[in-house]
Amino acid sequence: MTLRKPYREHLTSVDEIITTYEAIRAGFVALALEKNRRATPYLEQARTLKALASKAISPAGLTAIEDIQHALLTASGLSEKAIGHLQSEDKAEAINGLIRNFLEPAGESFVEELVFRFLLTRGDSLGGSMRNVGGAMAQRKLTRAIISTLKIAGRPYQWLHSINSTWTQMSDDDSDIELYLRGLSWRKGKQYRTLIYNLTVPLVKNNVDLCLFNCSPSDLSSKELSKQIYKSPELYIALGELKGGIDPAGADEHWKTARTALNRIQHAFSKAGLNPHTFFIGAAIEKKMASEIWNLLEEGTIENAANLTDDNQVASVSRWLCNL
Repeated sequence: MTLRKPYREHLTSVDEIITTYEAIRAGFVALALEKNRRATPYLEQARTLKALASKAISPAGLTAIEDIQHALLTASGLSEKAIGHLQSEDKAEAINGLIRNFLEPAGESFVEELVFRFLLTRGDSLGGSMRNVGGAMAQRKLTRAIISTLKIAGRPYQWLHSINSTWTQMSDDDSDIELYLRGLSWRKGKQYRTLIYNLTVPLVKNNVDLCLFNCSPSDLSSKELSKQIYKSPELYIALGELKGGIDPAGADEHWKTARTALNRIQHAFSKAGLNPHTFFIGAAIEKKMASEIWNLLEEGTIENAANLTDDNQVASVSRWLCNL
């Protein structure tokens, strides 16, 4: 009996992989909402800066307000990284240049000018973080789908905190853990399965978005143990590429990057005599790349694929991953 191909659980034709106009529109709205969410701390900082700076009678008086000196450096155009590399005299020169060249010419509006320039620099920082927001949102959506699959099936899981690198047992209240999660682990029968995001795979010598291992969280409890697992090709069960960008203009470029990565994975593991599962999940999938993906699925070059904007497809791929 021929086993049903996993992608056939949620795809019946190439057209179903293509991202719809409605999904693109919803994706852009979601990006805008996320940008506003990330901007909120900067706006609150600006309000606080305005309140504190308003105590100064003149621009020169700002240097006497100790609590805003870091903000003055930011308003002068310095990034957090740059500030960390400057000596005290360099910082003083930057602040004096801000006051002399921009705040004093603003006259009585010097506080507003200070706040505008503070937000200008913070806006650059926000713009930098937004370049990767599509990937972050994609990871969150897939994570939530996998967690839902496990919880509905009554299967406990552990998750890896991205900041303190500790594994935590699931709890009844798991809201928002996808914001801080870098890995998930669950049981498949008597064996553990552990999913790690954004890992530089030694055998491939490049970053891979998703790596599913035949190992337990305790096998990854230290850097030394983790290195041994990551250097063991036979422990890799599946590797996949996740592209969350929703802009159709960048869809082809994202797919080329993912296709190259999948080729690299298959070539490296085949040289080691191994053939782990490979898959692709993308948000912006245009007609031409959809045809390429479908052909790769049909010929067995990759085993599974899904459109991230389709909840049914994401749920199906999540169920497949949880049962490998």
